[in-house]
Amino acid sequence: MNKTIRIGSGAAWWGDRIEPAALNAEHGQLDYLCFETMAEATVSAAQVRSRRDSGFPGYDTYLDDRMRAVLSACMRQGTRIISNQGWINPQAAAERVVELLHELGISGVKVAAVTGSLITESVLDLTDNILENGEPTSTLAPALISAEAYLGAEPIVEALRAGAQIVITGRVADPSIFMAPMMYEFGWDPLDHARLGAGNGIGHLLECGAQVTGGYFSDPGFKDVPEPWNFGFPIAEVQEDGSAVITKVKGTGGAVTLQTVKEQILYEVHDPANYLTPDVVVDFTTVNLEQDGPDRVRVTHISGKPRTPTLKVSIGCTEGFIGEDMFFYAGPGALRRARLAKRILEERFKIVKLDAQDLRIDFLGVNAIHGDATPEDAPEPYEIAVRVAARTRTRSEAEKVGREVDGMAVSGIAHTGKRVPHQERTREIIGVWSSLVPRENVPATVTYFES
Repeated sequence: MNKTIRIGSGAAWWGDRIEPAALNAEHGQLDYLCFETMAEATVSAAQVRSRRDSGFPGYDTYLDDRMRAVLSACMRQGTRIISNQGWINPQAAAERVVELLHELGISGVKVAAVTGSLITESVLDLTDNILENGEPTSTLAPALISAEAYLGAEPIVEALRAGAQIVITGRVADPSIFMAPMMYEFGWDPLDHARLGAGNGIGHLLECGAQVTGGYFSDPGFKDVPEPWNFGFPIAEVQEDGSAVITKVKGTGGAVTLQTVKEQILYEVHDPANYLTPDVVVDFTTVNLEQDGPDRVRVTHISGKPRTPTLKVSIGCTEGFIGEDMFFYAGPGALRRARLAKRILEERFKIVKLDAQDLRIDFLGVNAIHGDATPEDAPEPYEIAVRVAARTRTRSEAEKVGREVDGMAVSGIAHTGKRVPHQERTREIIGVWSSLVPRENVPATVTYFES
């Protein structure tokens, strides 16, 4: 009988819900629970905070909450944990997990930290051109904050072979976190692109959490799913040949159907025949999907092509500031008043000589999303929020947005609703650029700790 392993999702991004992860840990009968908590700008944002706050440890701000929710159940049931919550300091995150294990009275647990993805100091020497515009990466030097290469599954596999029960990484490609257990358990060769193509494809189905179980899918009256307030995170029952069944804990909300799985297969995949990852190039065009029962979809025949000689590098740079604020109108004539308010602000920004590279004054509920493409005959709403935002080179210029919006409280027009400005109304912009680096120039290191 073929060996089957159960891999569950614990998070799809930094702000994801924690309760479904705890449910998977307690009731998912998992061999592995994997957390994906990073977005393109996560590392850059973490570097910015680290520069401002010497007390920031550099790892996921929800690390304690997530680990406290799952550690006891996972360690009791023998479930291994893999997570990229290490952000810019995986070793500190691993040490914190050891402290949490001590607090819970759990000893003898080996925790690994995977480092090496952060290449800020060497990125300009290791890369040539910016993928987005073809310019030399050296042009980013004055604004450079951080650079991280997308590592693959191999260093995680190394940690698992060394007996680690918990593996904490920095930047690792999303599907690689979920495929590493397959490589370890089934002994897949890192160059076996057929198996790794299937494994990374399954990892892609799991990486976005509830999206494959009905989250970011349900559309009332068109695509209804049960109990959308109670989505379960997905679980993959994977076999050695790379086939799998996608399912979830019984009794949870949402659904696992051919439609939810198809949508997730195509999510953020520019070319389904050539989905690039550090481990392999995945080809989804060969996939076969079958409904295997309620909330069970069998996935077979995802294929792969040899991996590329380079790794993607995400480069974060400072790109000025944004000043932003809102005010409101309601009742008959709300849109008429909002349009006059916009004209007033445009003229007042000229008076104060606002130096902005971009200025937007949007009407939420009317044109804030589609902008100029909004139909002229769009229905007039009963209430409108006016959002004002400017992108500037300096913080002092960005602060002019809030000052002029404040002036609308008594120097505006009738029925202006204004918030008391307790919140921060300016923020630094982090731009993210991409480049490529030879994979041999980004070695990973695994460090071990024990509770």
